[in-house]
Amino acid sequence: MRSLHDDEQFEFELLADLAGVDTGTEMWVVYHLWSPRSADWLRVVAAGLSREDPRAPSVTFLWKGAEWAEREAYDMFGIVFEGNRDLRRIYMPPDYTSFPLRKDFLLPDDAARSPGEGVRHVEQAFAPLEQHGTQPVMRRAELGPRTTPAADELTAGTEKPA
Repeated sequence: MRSLHDDEQFEFELLADLAGVDTGTEMWVVYHLWSPRSADWLRVVAAGLSREDPRAPSVTFLWKGAEWAEREAYDMFGIVFEGNRDLRRIYMPPDYTSFPLRKDFLLPDDAARSPGEGVRHVEQAFAPLEQHGTQPVMRRAELGPRTTPAADELTAGTEKPA
């Protein structure tokens, strides 16, 4: 990465993107670089990082903007960027112990993953929570298509539809 940044024949001065990737068997870090010397973008893939302890050297000494992207990859994938001076969570709470974009991240309803277990609670149909008298509370989808009121139904403060 230092050669791509510093060497005059390459001169990749812009780190446009840095992202973590979980392939299911290993972790990657993917960098997208731009140079004024070429009309093409360069994608660099650092593959083969261990899933148990994914580590990669930080590139913040070359591109200062990499700090936030490395923090995001750490927060979502657990990739530790050695040399990043501020590697802490951005989105998740500081005491959160998991990494949400990893393939082994379990959702709360994962106990019912197999089709034989029936409908998962996140897939159940919505039922109205309240009823007023004998008339159930209706959602917009159950009320049918929205109709435009007649001109005599309009009240003060209501604009007539165009």
